[in-house]
Amino acid sequence: MSDPTDRSRRQWHFDWRLLVFAGFFLPVLVGLGVWQLERAGEKQAQLEQWQQQAGNLNWSQHLAAGLEAGQPVTLSGRYSEVSWLLDNRTRDGAPGYEVLTLFHPVQGRPVVVNRGWVQAPRRRDQLPDVSHPSGELSVKGRLSEFPEPPVLKSVPSDKAGWPKRTQSLSHGQAREIESDVASLVLRLSGPEQPGAYRADWAPDRMGPQTHYGYAVQWFSLAIALVILTVVASYRKTGVRNHNDNG
Repeated sequence: MSDPTDRSRRQWHFDWRLLVFAGFFLPVLVGLGVWQLERAGEKQAQLEQWQQQAGNLNWSQHLAAGLEAGQPVTLSGRYSEVSWLLDNRTRDGAPGYEVLTLFHPVQGRPVVVNRGWVQAPRRRDQLPDVSHPSGELSVKGRLSEFPEPPVLKSVPSDKAGWPKRTQSLSHGQAREIESDVASLVLRLSGPEQPGAYRADWAPDRMGPQTHYGYAVQWFSLAIALVILTVVASYRKTGVRNHNDNG
């Protein structure tokens, strides 16, 4: 009988196709990771600038400097009687509305405030009972785009007076009620704000931490590509020797 012994070993084998593939994609992956790090730095610097402006600028000065989505803002003023109920908004599987109310600051143009979510009554022909605190008050939040989700057709309001149910709310629709309304909506920062309902917005998906996460992913793919290229370039060589034992 004989017992085969494998004396093969791994040696580097030049494969130009493999090296061209790795040489093309490695700089791309590293470049994408560096770009995400740069975007994270830019977003962090922007957030720091916004936080400084929020404490130093009033609403009129924010308007003069230009409004940007995501910008933190503090306003002093009064809620109006004008409210829209943004339809087809759910929380935890329950149907409901987001309450958007026109707000008149002490200085500067009026702005639509998104006060959060309320659950819908069981009957479709009923609207939730929404109210707002009276008198002058201060609210904090972040600016966001007007809610214009894709809809099949425009559905006219089915109720006279306020609030009105709507499938979407554009800046143009708001201007029909208040001609000089601001171009962005203010989302209240949380349920502790005056007049807030369930204001549990999802975190900013493109904040600095998100960019850092993407950078880690790209760099991880670059490392994996290098490892796989090296492993694939080493192949077994040699012969199998047979030693007779009897």
